Amino acid sequence: MFQVIAAQSEAKEIYFSWQGGEPTLAGIDFFRDAVELQERYRPPGAHILNALQTNGTLIDAGWATFLAEHGFLVGVSIDGPARMHDPLRRYPRGTGSHAHAVRAIEWLARASVEFNTLTVVHRLNYLHGREVYRFLRRLGSRYMQFIPLVERQLPDGTFASPSPSPENAAAQLAPWTAPREAFGRFLCEVFDDWFERDVGTVSVQLIEERIAALAGLPAQLCVFAPDCSATPMLEADGDVFGCDHYAYPPFRLGNIAETPIGELVTGDSQRAFGRLKRDPLPQSCFDCQFLLSCFGGCPKHRFVPVAFGEAENYLCPSYRQFFAHTAVHLARLVRTTYAGTGDPRS
Repeated sequence: MFQVIAAQSEAKEIYFSWQGGEPTLAGIDFFRDAVELQERYRPPGAHILNALQTNGTLIDAGWATFLAEHGFLVGVSIDGPARMHDPLRRYPRGTGSHAHAVRAIEWLARASVEFNTLTVVHRLNYLHGREVYRFLRRLGSRYMQFIPLVERQLPDGTFASPSPSPENAAAQLAPWTAPREAFGRFLCEVFDDWFERDVGTVSVQLIEERIAALAGLPAQLCVFAPDCSATPMLEADGDVFGCDHYAYPPFRLGNIAETPIGELVTGDSQRAFGRLKRDPLPQSCFDCQFLLSCFGGCPKHRFVPVAFGEAENYLCPSYRQFFAHTAVHLARLVRTTYAGTGDPRS
């Protein structure tokens, strides 16, 4: 706790993001101790902000009250209606977790906890972007995140690492990964429904990122940034990795028991990791009109062979579709927003 705060000691706002696995399994007393330690080590004048990503299965009235009292921002993972959520989000006994995720959102809303929803887009829901969006809106979500599920498996069933290693040549797409163009189709449906009725009342992370790019503002989301060194991950055992997509031995930066976290996340290894985003980029990226909108996407997804032995992002067709589909409407929205006049839908 002290190391994380010390690494951000010059900042007016110090951030803690609790995620990975299911953080509520640590128990509410763990988080009570955490906020007590945060206050003890908080520099004068600084404000500490906590964000927690949860599947919602353990959230009850007690959790909701605690999270409200301490101003936690809570993300709830929910993939749409039960038939799209439950098959891939099951308890060990085989039953789905959808009802508990919905119940968690209800508890959070009652306690006035600021929350958002995180929806994974996969083979079960990619054809239903409009339905998923409307479902989340009915739940009360006013800030939505949509992330694509892209995973590869080795013949023994283990996940393939992002490394271009010889063993990964045998990797195949996991059965729950949707086709290359699926994420774009999903996002276009979401955008059409959002643009028709919810501009200014609902925030969709990827739409916000697209607006920022069109306005010439820096990306807040790592997959669209030119450098991906700003989102390191700390494991429970003290190991630090470049990011949560790269939690594999070759990308281990060190351990905070041996090296202060501030040195690990700003050191040469992490800077080199950040450069993976742009080195190397395939020629198809340089030929693409949307290069400055995504900078090649997440390097982990850059495994589709193209000319001259290069590889492009699995999601390129989706990004191109989404960027092209939204370009005219969002360019008009940017102009009206900065001019302060007019309705972008007119």
